[in-house]
Amino acid sequence: MGAFMLTEIHRPCTNHSMISTPKGSYNGSFLDVRPYKQVFRRRKDLMGHALTISNVIQDSNTTKVHLLQENRLELQYDSVAKICYISARLAFEMLNVTTRHVFSYRFGYKVNGQWTGMIRDLQDGKADMGTNCVVFLDRMEVVVYTDTVAPMRMRFIFRQPPLSYVTNIFVLPFSMNVWMAIIICSFACTATLYFTSKWEVRVEKENATQLDGSVGDALLVTMSAVTQQGCALEPRRAPGRIMEWVFCAGVMALYAAYSANIVVLLQAPSNSIHSLVQLANSKIDLGANDLDYNRFVLSPNQTSQDRIHQNIHDRVNPDGRAGKFYHIYDGVEKIRKGLFAFHSIVEPVYHRVEDTFLETEKCDLTEVDFIGSFDASTPVRKDSPYLELLKVVYKQMRETGILSAQNRRLQTTKPHCSNKKAAFASVGLMDLRPVLLLMLYGVLLSVVIMLVEIAVFRLKIFYKEKKKIWMLNGRNW
Repeated sequence: MGAFMLTEIHRPCTNHSMISTPKGSYNGSFLDVRPYKQVFRRRKDLMGHALTISNVIQDSNTTKVHLLQENRLELQYDSVAKICYISARLAFEMLNVTTRHVFSYRFGYKVNGQWTGMIRDLQDGKADMGTNCVVFLDRMEVVVYTDTVAPMRMRFIFRQPPLSYVTNIFVLPFSMNVWMAIIICSFACTATLYFTSKWEVRVEKENATQLDGSVGDALLVTMSAVTQQGCALEPRRAPGRIMEWVFCAGVMALYAAYSANIVVLLQAPSNSIHSLVQLANSKIDLGANDLDYNRFVLSPNQTSQDRIHQNIHDRVNPDGRAGKFYHIYDGVEKIRKGLFAFHSIVEPVYHRVEDTFLETEKCDLTEVDFIGSFDASTPVRKDSPYLELLKVVYKQMRETGILSAQNRRLQTTKPHCSNKKAAFASVGLMDLRPVLLLMLYGVLLSVVIMLVEIAVFRLKIFYKEKKKIWMLNGRNW
């Protein structure tokens, strides 16, 4: 029986002529003459066939110029699209492909049963691959995801609220044991002053500035020392004066330590928000970058049944009201001022932060994930014959470090905190809230006590006059 010659035939594209390559021969056994057994290595030369990438431009129209020129200008705009385009061009060079491009202003969402934006370009055959986008289940009807070319992390970015915003800083300088020790020592000092003043009243002549031997006077002197205030009353003899001096000296040292700690705590971040639940339960304002993906993710029809996500939706984009969507410059400025969380792709936000934040303002930046999705990946048309070739090329680019080099070149990482020294910060009403409440409660308590004293005084007068009337009438009281 004669030998059979086996030949492979394929086309690099639909309008290209057929290409035949010898595969081997069969004469009872197969003799393989192919130089490579991997299909990719045999067919990676697409002979100049044109492939098109759809680039999603949302931040600035100037990206159309800088993206094609690859000049690293205006990195704060559309960094993901720039990285995806450069990576696609390099991948196309490895496949001997002519690069073409189209621009879109939306990633692509289903509206009234029809796809929009980049996904529509892929569905209609206007493009073969697109810019990194988030993996949504319904998009997989149209596209297949290949590799995470450029990180596309959408997060709430904010500065941790001041410590005074979440707790009463005026009880933090000392531990509970120290506070208990101060209270015990204060009572001991009050008791000592009480007994010494009782003795002084017996051996001394009455004096306007002398303690009268009552608990009230002794407590007044003690509280004056604790609050670092003067008192017109004072002991007249050595035992009482020694006790008062010792207590005042101890309280003075405590006051110095307390004041130093308060100054630090007034400028310290709370470090209290690290999860979506904590963010939803906090009182800080929420907003989002005024771009297409946020309008979709935070739109009313995308409301989740989860109570936490529902809370976030209602605060950023309440149904029937204008949503809290801001330009990235305005959003970053609100972040800098504090008590504001901004939802956006993190890289352009961090680029703006590098330009506008002080070094001390970068140290308490925090990000919280809202979507909870997988990393964004590059979509390819579902029925594309070049899908496997592109997958292999992108893996080669990742293994050789090309993708990571492009990311470091074009994306801004989270700003490094190089100076943790406390900066001057004005004290606001929120910082003094416990003090103001103490003053308010003190005033209310004093008014209540005054009214009680007036009532008691008038009752005494009433009963005294009533007693006189009874006595005049010859009755016993």
